[in-house]
Amino acid sequence: MPFTLATWNINSVRLRAPLVTRLLAEEGPDVLCLQECKSPVDKIPMEVFQAAGYSHTVARGQKGYNGVAILSRLPIEEAGAEDFASLGHARHIAGRLENGTTIHNFYVPAGGDKPDRAVNEKFGQKLDYLTEMRDWFHKDAPAKSILVGDLNIAPREDDVWDHKKLLKVVSHTPIEVEALAETQDAGKWVDITRKDIPEGRLYSWWSYRSPDWNGADKGRRLDHVWATPDIANAAHSSRVLRDVRGWEQPSDHAPVFATFDL
Repeated sequence: MPFTLATWNINSVRLRAPLVTRLLAEEGPDVLCLQECKSPVDKIPMEVFQAAGYSHTVARGQKGYNGVAILSRLPIEEAGAEDFASLGHARHIAGRLENGTTIHNFYVPAGGDKPDRAVNEKFGQKLDYLTEMRDWFHKDAPAKSILVGDLNIAPREDDVWDHKKLLKVVSHTPIEVEALAETQDAGKWVDITRKDIPEGRLYSWWSYRSPDWNGADKGRRLDHVWATPDIANAAHSSRVLRDVRGWEQPSDHAPVFATFDL
């Protein structure tokens, strides 16, 4: 059953519901994973997405912050939700398709401004969150699984606009990159985006602070699609829909796509 999956930090699903429906209409992914929905589940406009053909959903939400949801044209059942680092945040939801594929949708904490847990509690929370993700995958090795989401780390030198300038900037510091690598290794996850696009600069996020985000192109690849080794070779056609960042009232993230022949 081939299916196309997309992940997108939407930065308020209610505010940007028209952008979601536009993406669904124009690109037609079978599964769309959203992060930073900023809404309780009962306030997410599910009826709008159902009218677009996405009648299957699993979600975790909270008022004004965080929140993750999976919209699907294919039948999907909830397969768990973890509260890593005991933050009480809606940052993870898992769904299982009828073919047995489990999809994990994550929104890893951003980590604040200073990469020092001694002076920045949020940075410590981010590292703790990744540590508990790592330990969870060590304890319960995933199989036939896909992990997507805004992981808030750009791991490679060509995942950021300037490696040297960003080494002390949260999202690209060595300690974060190492923590993400340990989490990836724990589940033996394959970075599908970079499997398909192994070379060159690649970004999925551009700051709102830049008046000319496209021209300046100071981006970072914060949004990821991973898969377990047993299905990684079934993945192909990865792409970042950069143009979506230029839509009216956009999220600061662009959707990332991949197709799986399963």
